[in-house]
Amino acid sequence: MAAEITIVIPNWNGAAMLSRLLPALRRQTLAPFRVIVVDNGSSDSSREETERAGVECIALSSNQGFAPAVNAGVRAAATHWVGILNNDVELEPDYLERLLCSAESSGASFATGRILQWSHPELLDACYDLMSRSGLAWRAGHGQPADRYLEPARIRCAPFTALAVRRELFETVGYLDERFGSYLEDVDFGLRAAAAGAWGIYEPSAVARHEGGATLGQWSPRMVELLSRNQVLLIAKHFPEGWTSRFGVPVVVGHLLWGLLALRHGRFLAWLKGKRSALSSWGEWRRHAAATPAAELESILRSDELQIHRLQAAGKPDTFWSLYFRCVGRTG
Repeated sequence: MAAEITIVIPNWNGAAMLSRLLPALRRQTLAPFRVIVVDNGSSDSSREETERAGVECIALSSNQGFAPAVNAGVRAAATHWVGILNNDVELEPDYLERLLCSAESSGASFATGRILQWSHPELLDACYDLMSRSGLAWRAGHGQPADRYLEPARIRCAPFTALAVRRELFETVGYLDERFGSYLEDVDFGLRAAAAGAWGIYEPSAVARHEGGATLGQWSPRMVELLSRNQVLLIAKHFPEGWTSRFGVPVVVGHLLWGLLALRHGRFLAWLKGKRSALSSWGEWRRHAAATPAAELESILRSDELQIHRLQAAGKPDTFWSLYFRCVGRTG
């Protein structure tokens, strides 16, 4: 394959994970043109691991978050394709080759694969993202058996866990919004790409495993706070004027249900802190928002929510979405 790809790996105190990932990249059937680790001011031996592996390192002075690290790596890349990898993933040897074959043949602007859970590879971790009228995103496939989602699909949003993106797409729609820091910056990017007419491909034959929460920890206070904040900021950035009349009820229901989920995990105060932080900056975000056109956003949200409802019904529905649809009804 003639296509070349530069791999960008954001990292913060992930030396152990880099020692696993970097050597494994040499086994890819499509060898990366360059591998760039963007280090967010790690205090462990991350930079030593990078040097030992013989790959490039962009050293940031402090932990600026996922989005700034990705942007720094993308700006340093010169190839047509850029691959973004979390440091806690493990790729099948043909992962990159399968992604680029699928994207090149279909004309997609980005591609992602079937990502399995690290500790339970019989279960899916992620396939692609769907957005609901509540402004909350759902990671399609999460927790479902790994033998599902076996058909390629055209998608709007892909998790920035292990994907390939045409570099020109960043030039067209902009880089990751660094104000998000970490979490949901990939959904924001997908919505901007969709508004520009770009789309991606989900290629299930490309398989990876993802540890998940390896940097901040699953359901850690910081993770919940950032997610809780960014859920609101996503609405502030993309929802058009008058959105409350169209989506007010789903937004209130969805965010309260997510708050109850945080409470169940002992993280209600972190959830509340995130919401307060977002509301304190709401006015600033709205003043500078490039809101997605109302008709286009409504079409995206209703289409995605129908998919969420259908996919939940086809598998084992989780409690959150069962309660959500019971409260707001099925759209369409």
